Amino acid sequence: MDLLQPRLMASIVDEGIMKNDLSHIRETGLLMIGVALIGLLGGAGCTIFSSIASQHFGKDLRIRLFEQIQSFSFRNLDERKTGSLITRLTNDVVQLQTFVQMILRTFVRTPLLLIGSLIMAILLSPNLTTVLLVSVPVLFFILYLLTKRSFPLFTKMQTKLDSVNTVLQENLSGVRVIKAFVRMDYEQERFNRTNEDYTQAAIRANRLMALSMPLMTLVLNASIVAVLWFGGLQYFEGSLEIGKLIAFINYVTQLLMSMLMLSNMLVFVSRAKVSADRVNEVLNTHSEIVNPLHPENVPASHEGSVQFSNVSFSYSNSADDLVLRDISFTAEPGQTVAILGATGAGKTTLVHLIPRLYEVHSGEIRVDGVLLQDYDLDLLRSKVAVVMQQAILFSGTIKDNIRYGHPSATDDQIVAAAKAAEAASFIEQLEQGYDTILGQKGVNLSGGQKQRISLARALVTEPSILILDDSTSAVDLKTEAKILKAIETEAKRMTKLIIAQRISSVTKADLILVLSDGVMAAKGTHEELLRTSSVYQDIYRSQRKEDTSHV
Repeated sequence: MDLLQPRLMASIVDEGIMKNDLSHIRETGLLMIGVALIGLLGGAGCTIFSSIASQHFGKDLRIRLFEQIQSFSFRNLDERKTGSLITRLTNDVVQLQTFVQMILRTFVRTPLLLIGSLIMAILLSPNLTTVLLVSVPVLFFILYLLTKRSFPLFTKMQTKLDSVNTVLQENLSGVRVIKAFVRMDYEQERFNRTNEDYTQAAIRANRLMALSMPLMTLVLNASIVAVLWFGGLQYFEGSLEIGKLIAFINYVTQLLMSMLMLSNMLVFVSRAKVSADRVNEVLNTHSEIVNPLHPENVPASHEGSVQFSNVSFSYSNSADDLVLRDISFTAEPGQTVAILGATGAGKTTLVHLIPRLYEVHSGEIRVDGVLLQDYDLDLLRSKVAVVMQQAILFSGTIKDNIRYGHPSATDDQIVAAAKAAEAASFIEQLEQGYDTILGQKGVNLSGGQKQRISLARALVTEPSILILDDSTSAVDLKTEAKILKAIETEAKRMTKLIIAQRISSVTKADLILVLSDGVMAAKGTHEELLRTSSVYQDIYRSQRKEDTSHV
C-alpha cells in the first residue's frame, strides 16, 4: 500500500491537475484514502501479532534457559557466575525478544519497501535511477562498517553488565556481613567502580551507533538534492512529467528512509547478536552428568549400601589436580559412617559424589551394587538425602519447606520429621506454628533453627541414604546429641554418612573415615583408630584439650 501511494499521487498531478480533470482527482483521491486505510489495518495487525509472538518467544526462551541451568552439574555451576546467569536469563532474553518483534514488524517491511521503491523508481525514470547507483552502495558500506565495529563493543558492554549483577547479588546476599564489619563505604565504592565501567562501555558502544543517523541523513539529503537537480533539468527538457518527478522523489525518499530505519535498528541487531551468543553458550553447555539411555531396573528399596572403589576426583577434570585420590570404603545398609578431616580435606566433595552431583574422574561408586552411571538420576537422588552445612530455605511456610522433597507428605509425617530433627519444640512456640511464613532464605530464623528444618526436610523423604554435611554445626552439644540419638532411633534402616568436626559426635559410628589432603589417612571404628591411627589420635587429643580448657 505504501508503494502504491506515490504512483497514485503522480496520476493525480499529471492526469488530474495538469489536465484539469476533477473527476479523476476525486476518484484517485478516494482510492488513495482506501489504500491508506488498508495499510493502516495491516500495520496495526502486524504490530499486535508481532508483540504477541515476541512475548511468547521470550517466555519460551526463559523456560528453556531455566531448564538447561537446572540440568547443570555442580561443575557447570562452578564455572559460571550466578550474576552472569541472571543477566542471560533477564537482560539478554529481553534484547532477543525486542529483536524478534523488530524482525516480525520492521525487518520484513523495511527490505520489501526498499526493494519495491527501487523497482518503482526504475519504472518511472531509468535515467534518474543512476543517482541511486551511487547513494545506495555508500549507505550499505556505512552500515557494514558500523555493524563490524559495534559487535565487540556490545560484547564488552554485556560482560560489564554481568559484573554489575554479580557485585549486586553478592551485596544483597551478604548485606548483614557488610553491615557487621562496617564495609558499606568499601562496597559502595566497589559497586560504583563496576557500574562506572559498565556505563563507559555502554557510552562507547552507543556513541558509535549515534554516528549512523547523521551519516545516513547526509546521504539521504544529498540524494534528494541530486534527484531534484537532474529531474528538474529533464522536466524543462520535456522528457519527464512533473507528477512522475514528484513520485520519483517520494520513492527515493522511501528507499533511503528504509536504509535509515535499518541503520537505526543496527543497535538492536548488534546487541541481539551479542545476547544470542551468550544465550547459546548456556544452551550449548552440556552437563557431563546425563541419564543413561537404558538405566538399570533398580527397585526404590531401602537397602542403601554404598561402595567406593579407588575413586579419584578433580574439579578441573584433570589428573594433575585431584581433590580426592584412590578412596575406597563400603557402607553397609543401616550403618553409620563418620567422615573426619581438616578443612579442605575433601569431605564435602566425597559425599557430593554419591547423589552424582559431580562425576568421578576415575574409579567406581556403587549404590546397592549398581554403578551410579547406570541409575536413573531421579531414582538415585530420591534414594539419597543431603543436609548441607549451609542451610538453604525458601520463601513460604515452614511446612512447605519441610515437605519440599516430599510434596505429598502428610501433616503427621511433617511433625514426626520435625521431632526427629529436634525442630518441633521451637516451631510449636511460634505464633503460626508450621504455617509460619519464612522470609527470603529463612532470614527470620537462627542458623541452628534453619539447620534443623533442613534436617527435617531430608528425614521426611525417608531416603535409603542420609548424608549430614556438618549439618549440626550451628547447634549446641546437647541439642546435637539429641538429634543424633533421634536419627539413630528414627532412621535405623537408613545408611548414614555424617561429616563431623567433633569426634565426640561420632564415637559410636560403625565406620570412621579420616581424610587428609584428599587421601584416606585411616578408617575403622573409634576404638580401632585410637590404637592404630596417629592422625586420629592427634585429632582426639587436641579436641580433648579444647574441651578441658573450656571447662
